Order: sequence, then C-alpha cells, then structure tokens
Amino acid sequence: MQRPDERELREQLARLRAEHRELDLQIMAEVGSPLCDQLQIKRLKKRKLALKDRIAAIEDQLFPDIIA
Repeated sequence: MQRPDERELREQLARLRAEHRELDLQIMAEVGSPLCDQLQIKRLKKRKLALKDRIAAIEDQLFPDIIA
C-alpha cells in the first residue's frame, strides 16, 4: 500500500508527463506550420524544460538513488 504522499507524487508525476508530451506536440505543430512563431516556440521549449526539471525532482523523491 502506498503512502498518501507517494500517491500524490505519482499523480502529479503523471500529470506533468502528460503536459510535457502535450507541449512536445504543440512544438512540433508550431515548427511544421508555414507561419511558425519562433518566439512562441522558444517559450514552449522553455516551459517544457521547466516541466522536465520538475519531473526529475519528483522522480528523485520517489526513486532515491541509493548507493549500496
């Protein structure tokens, strides 16, 4: 059985991963557009990178790197 904290972290992790995938699709759509907005692409990539950092932080909490 999972602790409430762990369950909340896993739910948040799933939401962040979904948002990260959605941003990736938005970036690909913007790049493929004939009138692509470079500033918008840059903002989306920056937001995606911030999400990646948050995902990594949550993963570190859930799966600590224990050196044996």
